[in-house]
Amino acid sequence: MTTKKPAASETGDPLLLTPGPLTTSASVKQAMVHDWGSRDAGFLAINKMVLDRIVELAGAQGTHVTVPVQGSGTFAVEAMITSFVSKAGKLLVLINGAYGQRALKIAQIAGRATASLETPEDTPPDLAKLDKMLSDDKAITHVFAVHCETTSGILNPIAEIAAIVAKQGRRLLVDSMSAFGALEIDARNIYYDALAASSNKCLEGVPGLGFVVCRNTALAECKGNATTLVLDLFDQAEAFARTGQYRFTPPIHVIVALGKAIEEHAAEGGVAGRGKRYRDNAKVLIDGMRAMGFQTLLPNDLQAPIIVTFHMPTDPKFVFQRFYDGLKDRGYVIYPGKLTVADSFRMGCIGRLYPEHMKGALAAVREVLDELRVSNGGPALAAE
Repeated sequence: MTTKKPAASETGDPLLLTPGPLTTSASVKQAMVHDWGSRDAGFLAINKMVLDRIVELAGAQGTHVTVPVQGSGTFAVEAMITSFVSKAGKLLVLINGAYGQRALKIAQIAGRATASLETPEDTPPDLAKLDKMLSDDKAITHVFAVHCETTSGILNPIAEIAAIVAKQGRRLLVDSMSAFGALEIDARNIYYDALAASSNKCLEGVPGLGFVVCRNTALAECKGNATTLVLDLFDQAEAFARTGQYRFTPPIHVIVALGKAIEEHAAEGGVAGRGKRYRDNAKVLIDGMRAMGFQTLLPNDLQAPIIVTFHMPTDPKFVFQRFYDGLKDRGYVIYPGKLTVADSFRMGCIGRLYPEHMKGALAAVREVLDELRVSNGGPALAAE
């Protein structure tokens, strides 16, 4: 017998077990019910606080500046690549998922010279090969790496990558979209020229603002590099330095909500506190799913506590769309797979979710499996 009692967030919405957009707190939502002028002193003060706090979270006070970009995280990644890699430069992209592939496409469309080092989606970059490629190809000026690749949920070895890039005298660009705010990447220990992230991931704001944490000395060299007006980080930063304002209309409600989310992030204990809750969520989820027979794509040592990829059950009675719909009916929204290496689906651990929510999701998974008459979520039936 199934209860089908739907789960709910603080505001009665379904719980999003996704990599973002994600479930936000009621107070973050409430911050968006007011209207602000884009040149209003109150809004400008909130915006300045947001940009300053992001630099602090990066451990980059005095060396970096936050340059915001109106739009999703991909807008920030494109702004970073096209602003920092000059027309005479060459970008080496480390790829083990869709977001590395997207970065390569961005650079190619912008007419930049590129190279790539690709490994399967369940495999970290080959560090020895990276070192050799940089030794062999002196034309490479920049390396692009994804911190946590949400295609699979893999945590890439960003500190080791940064050390190799620095040893070889090249520049590092980091996509920390799904990690920033929960997984430490301290600019005092990990040397990078620029790091892109967004409002709607581990900071638990809403979509609409990307940002790039830029090394001041590197940003000063970016004048004239950009291929578009709106994604020119040098020009955007210069406008802020001169006027304290955006060049073009900012997503005001998103920024105010992010200000509230950053306050809540600090109250939770900052990066360490946020990361602990996500790790707790991931442990409950992974242990519970494995107990039902599901297999994770990644071993524990490669798994980031952000989003978890599970192999599809091999029981022919398991139909993913029915599984997805059954969970949604109970108030849990999960994510389809995005892999080429395996048939899979994904469940996120981030957002305003706690271990009790993960236990509720596991109970819902068990109910839906029972409805489908699937006794085991794993591949055991494949050998029968």
